[in-house]
Amino acid sequence: MIKILIAEDEQPIADLLLMNLERAGYSCIWVNNGLSAIERLEQESYDLVLLDVMMPGADGYDVLHYMKPLNIPAIFITARDSVSDRVQGLHAGADDYITKPFEIAEMLARVESVLRRYNKVAGHFSFCGVEVDVPSRTVTKDGITINLTMKEFDLLVLFLQNQNIALFRETLYRRVWGGDYTGEGRTVDLHVQRLRKKLGWEDRITAVYKVGYRLNSRKEGTL
Repeated sequence: MIKILIAEDEQPIADLLLMNLERAGYSCIWVNNGLSAIERLEQESYDLVLLDVMMPGADGYDVLHYMKPLNIPAIFITARDSVSDRVQGLHAGADDYITKPFEIAEMLARVESVLRRYNKVAGHFSFCGVEVDVPSRTVTKDGITINLTMKEFDLLVLFLQNQNIALFRETLYRRVWGGDYTGEGRTVDLHVQRLRKKLGWEDRITAVYKVGYRLNSRKEGTL
């Protein structure tokens, strides 16, 4: 499982990151200052570090400098959103730069993009009796193999990485088919319908009016 270190001194933001990254299948550790981040990096290995720029003890740039010999990718997460700040962060060695406040779907997409760049992706998902092995592109439900097409599999992984998040049809089309969504045709809808039927997830993957679809971790109407 992909292991991510989150160094963020604002607990509400850290909680938001933890909840959504863990739902997407990542293992996460949170620290609230730069010195603790360096201590964690000395103790164990990580696949990615999310770094707040302004932290007590040691700031994000100090941690990034310490990380350089370790060849661990890093994403800055900060409220400093000027062009000069972004350029400074990227020149310092950050692999990406996310400004607060951010959309969860965008954050997850940027995490996935950086992990792909380093040939690190979440290899396995488990959700409601469905087991997904990404490297072998196999899917089972209650031990029975489910045969999915390539696009259906890619849709499933995208939903699992973005649980409880409404995904626009434009986002689904761009991420799975790799082009711009024109709004014409029912390619996305037809693939989602087939995926729901094969998995028996009619009450899990639900339509969101004027948006697209969402994978719900709870059945609608339950607490």
